[in-house]
Amino acid sequence: MASGDAAAPHVVDECRGVLFVYSDGSVVRRPGPGFATPVRDDGSVEWKDATFDAARGLGLRLYRPVPTATTEEKKKKLPVFLYYHGGGFCIGSRAWPNCQNYCLRLASDLGAVVVAPDYRLAPEHRLPAAIDDGAAAVLWLAAQADADPWLAESADLSRVFVSGDSAGGTIAHHLAVRFGSAAGRAELGPTTTIRGYVQLMPFFGGEARTRSEAECPDDAFLNRPLNDRYWRLSLPVGATRDHPVANPFGPGALPLDDDDDGVEFAPTMVVVGGKDILRDRAVDYAARLKAMGKPVEVREFEGQQHGFFTIDPWSDASAELMRVVKRFVDSDGRFD
Repeated sequence: MASGDAAAPHVVDECRGVLFVYSDGSVVRRPGPGFATPVRDDGSVEWKDATFDAARGLGLRLYRPVPTATTEEKKKKLPVFLYYHGGGFCIGSRAWPNCQNYCLRLASDLGAVVVAPDYRLAPEHRLPAAIDDGAAAVLWLAAQADADPWLAESADLSRVFVSGDSAGGTIAHHLAVRFGSAAGRAELGPTTTIRGYVQLMPFFGGEARTRSEAECPDDAFLNRPLNDRYWRLSLPVGATRDHPVANPFGPGALPLDDDDDGVEFAPTMVVVGGKDILRDRAVDYAARLKAMGKPVEVREFEGQQHGFFTIDPWSDASAELMRVVKRFVDSDGRFD
């Protein structure tokens, strides 16, 4: 073998046929997911793209139901539902068909303005970059009350909900901490109020294995090797899965109990799947917060795997999830 061939870069990490990390540190990304999913857009929801951070080239996609004919319905302002996509902080995009299908259904079923931001991805941009970008999208929204015609016409910024699945659910947690503080509420300004959070199978980590992690089969949609690979590629170099960005209760994490430095959580719904590797972490997370007096509830979907609602947004389980989330939004963050 020639010496040049021996030194040729080779793939050392790969994520779902989309992200390839080479031995020389270079990264290659494919523009779309590694599975074909048609977009089911029946015209009942309109959407457009906007830029929220031009310096970093970050955009978001806005969705809203097409108003029906009556004047009063056209005038009615709608709650705002932010949705951060999943992908282990390493892959995914607002423009991927699975994300778009889910957001189209959210806008239609919830009767809401849906805001789906992108964020910087690892390993090129390691955490907390994605968390910072998630906050930047919320602050952009708060500043657009009158500037963007769609938001000015349709969005009720006094009724904002923040949601995300998997890594997006982790972003939602960190935003709840940030905007639950007095300083964070001041950042939002007087016209924007976050009424609640919906964490869909949040991507939390830790060095000690939970039972659902230890027993996760290799053929699961999110299995243990991929779970660990996402953390290895996304955490700060040298950090373990107990880093505060991954483990909300790990060493060095911000205290969340009700003391002088405590966080005033908005009502938070944590959705878990019975067959998800992340189930036990999410259930433990919710139980700890509830023991602190935080308004947190778990909704478990028996037999469902990780990301079932984006894999098939039209399944019976996905339809039930939409009903659960709609009740939460319609009641301004009250639980059943």
